Amino acid sequence: VQLVESGGGSVHTGGSLRLSCVASGYSVSRYCMGWFRQAPGKEREWVALIGRGTSYVDDVKGRFTISRDNVKNTVYLQMNSLKPEDTAMYYCASRADVLCWTPVTQYKYWGQGTQVTVSS
Repeated sequence: VQLVESGGGSVHTGGSLRLSCVASGYSVSRYCMGWFRQAPGKEREWVALIGRGTSYVDDVKGRFTISRDNVKNTVYLQMNSLKPEDTAMYYCASRADVLCWTPVTQYKYWGQGTQVTVSS
């Protein structure tokens, strides 16, 4: 099982980025997939999850959209209206179940992360 993220970068406030997470070794349609982020000095937190439905942490609702392409076996995170407080390393992760839970410890497989930096 391998998860590889891409799409991070540096943008100004209000900008957009789309993160991608390509999975190999299993089908993203069968498991809960999530995006998490970790800012310097802070704990890793969940951002968006997709299993049977989707869930978002409150401060990204209406700005971020998680989706998946089962043919490409890829999960995306479209991030719009970015703010400086969105600056973090973003990680893709997967549970070994289609049901989604928010705790970081519920996720068994992790990518290497992709950096997102938003400047004012």
